[in-house]
Amino acid sequence: YLTVNELYEQQPDIIGERVRVNGEVVAGSEDWDARAVTLRFAIADESGGQLPIVFYGPRPDNFQRAASAIVEGTLLDDGTFQADSLLLKCPSRYEEEPEEVYAESTR
Repeated sequence: YLTVNELYEQQPDIIGERVRVNGEVVAGSEDWDARAVTLRFAIADESGGQLPIVFYGPRPDNFQRAASAIVEGTLLDDGTFQADSLLLKCPSRYEEEPEEVYAESTR
């Protein structure tokens, strides 16, 4: 997995390549469009850099509780990361270990 900073360090060579990126979900960045079935949000790493994500598919029910995300997909020319798959790590109400939720793009 790459961090957000590592992804930006490899840009523009990595544009269009399939990669995995890990980061913390940026609070308040969620933009869910139910009509277009499109979820937009951002992830960040300890360097402070943010990566805008677009995911075409159903919004996971517990997205609002997500602490971190692993996204797999491609970096687009405009700097947006188009995620084909989304793995969320959420704090569980019943356990100390985070709960994981996986979703795949509908496109």
